[in-house]
Amino acid sequence: MAPEPETMPISVDFLGGLDTLFSNKTSHTISLPLLNPSDSSPANVGFLISYLVKHHLKHPRTEFFVQGDGHLTPGILVLINEADWELEGEEECELKAGDKVVFVSTMHGG
Repeated sequence: MAPEPETMPISVDFLGGLDTLFSNKTSHTISLPLLNPSDSSPANVGFLISYLVKHHLKHPRTEFFVQGDGHLTPGILVLINEADWELEGEEECELKAGDKVVFVSTMHGG
């Protein structure tokens, strides 16, 4: 049996209705593997997104969070330690223990 991967604590918040996709819970603290098991690269936001979908997304309509190619659905703002992820490298931004990632839906029904 393979040993458990080393992990790091990451705080993740889902706002603007995204919490309904994640057990109706706004704030989560997850233990994210330090390395992406598919290529042994350091954990980044892209890996976090796929990890969240695989292990924490509890709603059958995954398209509200990710598209078929695994990228975030348009209209979701991402903040990494209170900075827009576009300034941090988007999905390529490497994560560190204690980072806070916030996903905010800007899409509202009417």
